[in-house]
Amino acid sequence: MFTSVLMIEKPLTAVDVDFVTTLHGDDRVSFIVLMQPRGDQDRLLRAIDDVALGELPEAIREGDEPEGADAVAPAEKALDHSLQALRAKGSEAVGQIVEDHPLDKLKSVVEETGADEVIVLTAPHFVEEFFHRDWASRARHKVGVPVLKLFAHNE
Repeated sequence: MFTSVLMIEKPLTAVDVDFVTTLHGDDRVSFIVLMQPRGDQDRLLRAIDDVALGELPEAIREGDEPEGADAVAPAEKALDHSLQALRAKGSEAVGQIVEDHPLDKLKSVVEETGADEVIVLTAPHFVEEFFHRDWASRARHKVGVPVLKLFAHNE
């Protein structure tokens, strides 16, 4: 069985689930999902990304995004939704919320599980990607397995 560590920041959409569960054709895939609460990311960078994508109403609402402990419950709900969706497609899936140092956690999960790859599935983060400070760019130098960067879909 192929093992993928899937890093996400919001619940998987049906399109995302279809995409990641078919990446390896008919091979069975087991997913370890790491979910970072969205509020734990830099509010200014999120707003810049929203503006760059032409999503001005979203940029205005960034201040309403829960942060810290308030972000954990929505993240747990998003993680549960994502795990159920992956399992419904026939994949094995476990996951956890990552509150501190997501790349350190990613590295330890890859090492502990012997994962075959990492898939980073997030919205575009233009500023971070331009400076190669996004999760995928940084993970490529840290985890020792292939890292695939995919953009999440909106429903």
